[in-house]
This record gives sequence, C-alpha cells and structure tokens, in this order.
Amino acid sequence: DHAISIGTVAAVSRYCHCINKPLCVLWIDAHADFNTFETSPSGNLNGMPVAVIAGFGSTELLKIGHGEPMVDTHNIYQLGVRSIDPAELGLVTESGIQVFDMRIIDEYGMRHIMKHILTEVERKQAHLHVSFDIDSLDPVLAPGTGVKSPGGLNYREAQLCMEMIHDSGLMQSIDLVELNPLLDKSDATCRLAVKIAESVFGKQILPASSRPVLEN
Repeated sequence: DHAISIGTVAAVSRYCHCINKPLCVLWIDAHADFNTFETSPSGNLNGMPVAVIAGFGSTELLKIGHGEPMVDTHNIYQLGVRSIDPAELGLVTESGIQVFDMRIIDEYGMRHIMKHILTEVERKQAHLHVSFDIDSLDPVLAPGTGVKSPGGLNYREAQLCMEMIHDSGLMQSIDLVELNPLLDKSDATCRLAVKIAESVFGKQILPASSRPVLEN
C-alpha cells in the first residue's frame, strides 16, 4: 500500500535534516496521491501520501514527520500520472510540485524527462528517494495491482527510468509498492517487479563500457 511512504519519507526526511542535506522525492505513480480527508472520494490513505509529505492534510498525519512539510514541494517530482480526482486537482496545481504526466512523457520521451529531473537533483546536491508504484505501469503488463489505470508506462520506459536512476548514482532510498499477487496473472507482475528492482540496483543488458558511443 502506497500509504507506507508517509512513514518511509518521514524517516528519510528526518535523516536528511540531521545531516543538513536537501531531499528530493521522485514519485512514479498513475495517481497524484494528493488527496486529503476533505477531498478524497474514498477516504483511503493510499491516495494521500504526497499531500502529507508536502504539508497538506490532518494534524495526525503531518506530525509523523520532523517538520512541515517533510519535503519542499519544489523538490517533489511526479512521473507517469494519469488519474487525478476532481477535488484533488486544485491542490496539485497550486502546490508547486512538478508533475510529468503521461501526455508529457508521450511528447518528450522518458530519457529527456529523466535527464531533466536527475540534473535538477544533482544540482541541488540532494538525497534522492524514489517511490515506485506498480500501477504506474500499463495494466496490460502489470495486472497484479489494486487500482489500475489504462495507458501507463510500457516495459522499456520503466526500465530506462530505473537504469538512468542507477547510472546517476543519486538514489539513496526506494519504495516499491502496490504489488498484489492475488490479482496477478501467471506471476507476470511479480516477475516485472523483480526486473524493475534489478535495473534500479544496476543490472544492465550490456555493461556501459561495451555499448557504442553515440552523440546525444
């Protein structure tokens, strides 16, 4: 459940505060997860974690962090978003977070967007926390998740994203969430989740030294 990221980001944020280092969060998800109890149609916490880490929501949730917000809104990057609740939309657009929805991915491509994000994180000399929701993937590839949304990331988009994160050397912590084996088909999503994890920790088709050198 992606609500666990309220706790993981709170812990990472406290750690970064102690070592006086900025924290950037790359939130890879089909959903904006920026609801509060006032805006949420369902009241489920798994639709609220980004709002909480950005300083919006109930006092009980906000006090989990060492301060408010846990993460500066300009240091939150969302990738793969394609589902935002009507009442949630205003909070998202006013918050200052950077949202790279599927339209932007379609237009600019994953490489261009990831290069932009990683360059910003490096410039800020920040700790990068990645929060990867399985439902960011297209449900045709990843049926084993609870809140499916069509038109998601394809296999190579997701893998390139993970490979570029690894190559950057910036990632210091990660969540991999919303895998539900009971909804899976022939373990397809479980196997894909393993490949995602392998890529972000360095598994490649060829070592970088063996690949042809091309101009950008």
